[in-house]
Amino acid sequence: QVQLVESGGGLVQAGGSLRLSCAASGSTSSLNVMGWYRQAPGKQRELVATITNGGRTNYADSVKGRFTISRGNARNTVYLQMNSLKPEDTAVYYCNLNDLGLVGLNYWGQGTQVTVSS
Repeated sequence: QVQLVESGGGLVQAGGSLRLSCAASGSTSSLNVMGWYRQAPGKQRELVATITNGGRTNYADSVKGRFTISRGNARNTVYLQMNSLKPEDTAVYYCNLNDLGLVGLNYWGQGTQVTVSS
């Protein structure tokens, strides 16, 4: 059983910073892609950033230069450093793990709320 737990969300003023954390537990392959997605009220869920087990990163254009995704030393941990936050970043942020070991299973965290005020 794979579980993802996010933390670090909260309320911050525009221009501020937050650091989100995600830890995956359970039986996962060493070959996986972890990432962050977000969903604002009334909008579709969108990809924010991903990182492979080898450290290759990918970012949505809207967050390039402001957000940084990284892996921790512990297996299947991932962070999202968010700087220069804007009100448009307000959303529920979800951690995702795409396990490539067999057929590519996806696992999701419960989500953490990020609210950026003006």
